[in-house]
Amino acid sequence: MGSDRRSPRRVVITGLGAVTSIGIGPREFLAGLRAGRSGVKPISSFDTRGYAHSNGCEIDAFDPGEWIERIDPAELGRASQFSVAAARMAVEDSGMEQTVLRRRRSLVSVGTTDGESRDLDDLMAGQLEHGPESLDPRIARRSAAQLLSTSVVRELALTRVQAVTIPTACAAGNYAIGSGFDAIRTDEVDIALCGGADAVCRKTFTGFYRLGTIAPEVSQPFDADRKGILTGEGAGILLMESLESARERGARIYAEVLGYGLNCDALHPVAPDRDSLAACIRLAHDNAGVKPEDIDFISAHGTGTKSNDVTEAGAIRQVFPVPPPTVSIKSMLGHTMGAASALASAACALAITEGFIPPTINHRSTDPECGLDPVPNRARPSEVRIVQNNALAFAGNNAVLILGRCASDGGR
Repeated sequence: MGSDRRSPRRVVITGLGAVTSIGIGPREFLAGLRAGRSGVKPISSFDTRGYAHSNGCEIDAFDPGEWIERIDPAELGRASQFSVAAARMAVEDSGMEQTVLRRRRSLVSVGTTDGESRDLDDLMAGQLEHGPESLDPRIARRSAAQLLSTSVVRELALTRVQAVTIPTACAAGNYAIGSGFDAIRTDEVDIALCGGADAVCRKTFTGFYRLGTIAPEVSQPFDADRKGILTGEGAGILLMESLESARERGARIYAEVLGYGLNCDALHPVAPDRDSLAACIRLAHDNAGVKPEDIDFISAHGTGTKSNDVTEAGAIRQVFPVPPPTVSIKSMLGHTMGAASALASAACALAITEGFIPPTINHRSTDPECGLDPVPNRARPSEVRIVQNNALAFAGNNAVLILGRCASDGGR
């Protein structure tokens, strides 16, 4: 019998949206990465009295009204504002007209750790101080996590669309991008707007603080004197489409999504597992059709905690006989939770296009237990062809994404 099965479509990134503490929009984000800019400052979004230290990476210059046109920004929580703004940036950056976008079959997939926990914090604080009668129904209505994706649908007036919010914590951005890759590759959709978003909130800051993992001043991934994470906020959204579609409309292509790997070991609520991450890296390589020696640099999860960095470095050394340069942009952005791996994916795409490796800032001396080249403090010019982006999350959720330069022919 004959077969109607078609070859899987190649998937490319043609638009980037970035809302970060080191730059808003793809050009400013790129400038921040190149310069090794730091987004660290004292947290101002909630009362930090009682904490011994309270630095973070909040976004000061974000004006939702500049990016959100169809929805009243007051109807959205801060994380949804970030998500919608980043999605609109990605569409504009891609050069795709919105009338064209609305005719296409679309997927909106947004990963998150906290959803709109910032609003839930405010609701709880108000009730504790003023009683149940203080409940603001407007805040209650905008606190649902699914609004991170459905609000993008509303803002862009999409009709032929699936909307998904993925809650796999700090690996959720890569999970969301993987879902878009699969949907385009198998011709379920034409366009995918995928990534992650989160806002700084008291709940998550306090949780990490109680675990003893909040750094007093700055984040120093892979450094011998590292002291922990800083919480951050923002959103990264990628616009993906098939290579055929991108070529037909003459779009600029940042990078090709070559494949990804996912696994979940569920061995510990918070501690990562070296062998499980190594297995996930191998899954990603197999799915993408690459070998360890093909990887030009690794964008690490790289939180700056003692446990993560040694464990992640050990997993990398299991797979790579000679590890490539391994960087953490969390040194600049802080840990943006569900947005983290999505923003790292955007950084990887920019690195491929612009020919550089982002630095790991705040670096003084590499921990010999890590034994990696973290590209300390200054961006490094480099011909970048293939990049690996690691993401680890609580409960053993791992997601590794492989991006590559898009060759003009059928190969890489």
